[in-house]
Amino acid sequence: MPAHSQFIPLNIAVLTVSDTRDEETDTSGRFLCQAIEQAGHHVYEKAIVKDDKYQLRAIVSNWIVSDQVQVVVCTGGTGFTERDSTPEAIACLFDKQVDGFGELFRHISYQEIGTSTVQSRAIAGMANGTLICCLPGSTGACKTAWNGILREQLDSTHRPCNFVVHLTTAHAKACDSRG
Repeated sequence: MPAHSQFIPLNIAVLTVSDTRDEETDTSGRFLCQAIEQAGHHVYEKAIVKDDKYQLRAIVSNWIVSDQVQVVVCTGGTGFTERDSTPEAIACLFDKQVDGFGELFRHISYQEIGTSTVQSRAIAGMANGTLICCLPGSTGACKTAWNGILREQLDSTHRPCNFVVHLTTAHAKACDSRG
């Protein structure tokens, strides 16, 4: 789908998945909120949740049923420790997986951290017209994903295409059908 000629601000929810971080120590979530606002979007809500797939799934499910949220960005829980469960918690919610997201993230990340990028299970998908992106928990990984992928793909003026067309169309249809 073609890009828009005007910038369309989106409502983006940010979720930090961590057993140890709080608002004071959540540098990844703080970076994402700042980057979102600097890009001209709105932080709809920010939350921190323990690395529990059911709590994580519940929060994200509430956001994807909201007509107010077009994008959910999760940071954390994508590694290989026993508690890392973000991909398992979220992938089952996807209507469509964005296969290229994880591939591109690892490609860009390889330039920065070499083969260690194979330990990233970054994923993205669409659910109920909402884009959900699951990033590693490090602030560096969040910067890589935002600067290398999300900033352009959430910009309605980015050509030749971006996700905004899909997000705004889906939410407009949902609002119209509810009347």
